[in-house]
Amino acid sequence: MKMMFAGFAGIIVIGVVAYFGLHEMGFSSQQVYSSDNVRVD
Repeated sequence: MKMMFAGFAGIIVIGVVAYFGLHEMGFSSQQVYSSDNVRVD
């Protein structure tokens, strides 16, 4: 049971770090898939 909760916690930590890390590096879907004709605020 402890290993299952540790796995869930690990998945949550990886997800949060990936979310903020990719946004910081400019890999958000808004920036990747928008063209020059689209304003990104």
